[in-house]
Amino acid sequence: MDLLQSTALATGLAWASGFRLYAAVLLLGLLGRYEVVTLPSGLALLQDDWVLWVSGVLAVGEFLADKIPAFDSVWDALHTFVRIPAGSLLAWGVFHDATPAVQLAAGLLGGVITSGTHLTKAGTRAIINTSPEPFTNWGASVGEDLTLLGGLYLIWNYPLAFLALLALFLLLAVWLLPKLWRALRRVWRRLRDQPRGMAAAS
Repeated sequence: MDLLQSTALATGLAWASGFRLYAAVLLLGLLGRYEVVTLPSGLALLQDDWVLWVSGVLAVGEFLADKIPAFDSVWDALHTFVRIPAGSLLAWGVFHDATPAVQLAAGLLGGVITSGTHLTKAGTRAIINTSPEPFTNWGASVGEDLTLLGGLYLIWNYPLAFLALLALFLLLAVWLLPKLWRALRRVWRRLRDQPRGMAAAS
């Protein structure tokens, strides 16, 4: 695997970990298991039976949880402590045979990318959940499922195109995250002040 392919895979796994960690691990493990792709030695354990079964069960749980408005935000909050270190570890695993300095750089970069993806996803879905109808939430969730499949396809077949799109996504995330934070603060203040207003009216 050349440097371009390895970079696309490391950053792609970090990106995917931010919103579909278990599905990414499952799909990549299956692709490697059935020799559709050749995984780096540091990711060979993804093909293990235990990893495939556990990631499969968790992927189904995440698929269902992500379709339930409000609960998906709880799921995202809890997975802040899972996705970010996992994304960093997967990026490190791609460069398992490289020098320690390259491994550390890959792990750090992977953690940053996963953090940006996770926070963007969690913040966007929290704003969407303020809508009373569930269809927007379902549409966003299905869109994320399809995005994962498209991203994995590009990583293996058009790594340069994937890296270009990833750079655009990261720029968008940097621009969007402060706006999401301000919007979430407004929603929180509105929810916090609502009981006071009801109490005053009664």
